[in-house]
Amino acid sequence: MALVDRILLGPGPSNPYPEATAALSAPLLGHLDPEFLRVLDETCARLRRVWGTENARTLPLSGTGSIGMEAAFANFVRPGDVVVVGVNGLFGERMVDVAGRYGADVVRVDHDWGQPVDVERVLAAHPEPSLVAAVHAETSTGVRSDIKELSLAVHRRDQRALVLADCVTSLAGIDVQVDAWDVDIAYSGTQKCLGVAPGLAPFTVSERAWDRRVQRPPTWYLDLNLIGAYVDGSSGGRTYHHTAPTAMIASLHAALGRILEEGLDTVWERHRAVGARLHEGLADLGLTLFAAEGHRLPELTTVRVPEGVDSAKTRQILLTEYGVEIGPGVGAFASSVWRIGLMGHNARLDRVELILGALHQILSRS
Repeated sequence: MALVDRILLGPGPSNPYPEATAALSAPLLGHLDPEFLRVLDETCARLRRVWGTENARTLPLSGTGSIGMEAAFANFVRPGDVVVVGVNGLFGERMVDVAGRYGADVVRVDHDWGQPVDVERVLAAHPEPSLVAAVHAETSTGVRSDIKELSLAVHRRDQRALVLADCVTSLAGIDVQVDAWDVDIAYSGTQKCLGVAPGLAPFTVSERAWDRRVQRPPTWYLDLNLIGAYVDGSSGGRTYHHTAPTAMIASLHAALGRILEEGLDTVWERHRAVGARLHEGLADLGLTLFAAEGHRLPELTTVRVPEGVDSAKTRQILLTEYGVEIGPGVGAFASSVWRIGLMGHNARLDRVELILGALHQILSRS
């Protein structure tokens, strides 16, 4: 089957940075090769810079962003622990599901989709939770919640509670500062703003959380005690855990190098500028944005499908005639919302003008 050129502007995988693609095509290293272990160590160091943390346990987990979510609850939640989850979209819903599967007493704080998580409501949900969780950049709705305010507020009230942040769509796209925000556990995915193919979950854990970890989680593959012994070479030795996806880690290493060379502030500004231009251009087309004003992500824009327009047909025309893929909404909004991603390598003004021009042409036919 022939490969097809696509420009991926949906909520899923983005077009990777060229450096990340080149690394994938390089000769493979063995997972115990000294050169690969050097690359792995340097990748973890680069991740610390992008996460804004000094956490020793910062590493890429072998699996997509959902592996990060699973690892967080598997390693830091015990049966009966109270876990408060701010739910304002699909991935908050998923947190509730995963936490419950590990035996947590889940207290969900529901919000209208398209709205940010309300810090005061989350704080009021339970006086002494073991863990408070929320999504920083909700992929299903294009909404940014204030994880900084939530985390600092939780720890002002109770230093024993842990804070977990889903940063799958925010890391390397908007400001993320794990240490300054006092976040205990955070995970992301490589396929969004990091500009790498899907397959790894950057993960970071504070010392406070590590002291509270489950000593023997009910999962072997995601046991951070075992994974950490392989990844952390600071003691001079490593304990084999699993065969690391060497090509993927080399690709992440290259993309992180490109991001840090450009400068995080510059990368964030590039995402902000293209998001602002897209929002402006969509308004000029007479379209209405879905996410609450003041909380809209620059890297993932949700827009309401105009009255009388067939969402699926429009997306199909974009794909077949323009080679551009955008995503549908989720759940109740599957046919009434579009999700447009401008992440990583796609966070460029020419991509904005492409999608605006294509939508203008297609909608003009309606």
